Amino acid sequence: MTDGFETTTSDDSPVRLQLLSAHVALVTIDRPLARNAVDGQVARGLERAVRQTEQDPDVWAVILTGAGEQAFCAGADLKAVAAGQAETLFTADGGFAGFVHHPRAKPWIAAVNGFALAGGTEIALACDFIVASQTAVFGLPEVKRGLVAAAGGVYRLVRALPRALALELIATGAPLAAERAQAHGLVNRVVAPDALMAEALRFAETICENAPIAVRESLGIARRAYDLPDDALRQLSEQAARRIRLTEDFQEGPSAFIEKRQPRWRGR
Repeated sequence: MTDGFETTTSDDSPVRLQLLSAHVALVTIDRPLARNAVDGQVARGLERAVRQTEQDPDVWAVILTGAGEQAFCAGADLKAVAAGQAETLFTADGGFAGFVHHPRAKPWIAAVNGFALAGGTEIALACDFIVASQTAVFGLPEVKRGLVAAAGGVYRLVRALPRALALELIATGAPLAAERAQAHGLVNRVVAPDALMAEALRFAETICENAPIAVRESLGIARRAYDLPDDALRQLSEQAARRIRLTEDFQEGPSAFIEKRQPRWRGR
């Protein structure tokens, strides 16, 4: 990517990718009339956006949002499901929306504006951080339709919230407002609707003040903290430390401290 670069997967793509600053990319699901629901085009577009940002060495953090103020993402497009196109909402590498299970090393921030329900909550849960508008609402209403939140929702929500509250939300399908979500640790920050993108960018820029490889290595271990025993996590940490010592940024950190200046990270 270069400064000001913007791309879409095709002229009619519902997923837009652009560079907001030197190292922060923005991915937007652009189907506001459908509450940014996921159809086959969205799934393919999100997967391509993941791959492109992962491959671009200049991108250090990514913000994911939905167009408009009504919804971040309303989940699966039921019209596509009813038309027999349910399988197009998944990709081999990314799972639902081409995103929820896609391998990602770089930090992703969900900027949630309005409703993030069903698959929308699952997409937000698949991100590393959530910045939410005061109007944001989360929820897994799948049980109200005889379904299971199988795109990560039924286990990621339990990891992100107190067990009793998560089980209640899963079993009842009840909504969770942004401020309560923040109070229980699901959301990092809640802001006024007109401040959402500015706050998400500020958050991303704060991350980008740090050495990008160190951020990626650290998050790579932290994301697996619920899945592996301490011995395995310790080994991963030691391996990451050895890799870091081979980078230019490993030398830059101490040099900047000694010279009393801001570090100039290069990402290599």
